[in-house]
Amino acid sequence: MKSIKVYGPGCKRCETTVEMVKEAAASLGVEAEVEKVTDPKAIAMAGVMSTPGIAIDGKLVHSGGLPDAAKLAGWLQG
Repeated sequence: MKSIKVYGPGCKRCETTVEMVKEAAASLGVEAEVEKVTDPKAIAMAGVMSTPGIAIDGKLVHSGGLPDAAKLAGWLQG
C-alpha cells in the first residue's frame, strides 16, 4: 500500500488534488492511503514551497499547482 500525503492549506486546488490522487489510485488499482496535511509547519518541514504538494511513500514528487494526470499515474505506478 502506498502512503500518499497531499500538502496544502485547504484551498480549492488542494481539494481537487486530493480527489485526483484518489481517483487515479482507484482507476489504476493501486492501494493507497491518502492523508491531507494542512498544518503550515508540517508543510514547510516537508519542503513544500508552493501548494498543493504531493509526497508518495515519503518522497516529495510534486509542488505547486494541479498535477498532470499522466505524471500522477506514473508516480503511483512507480
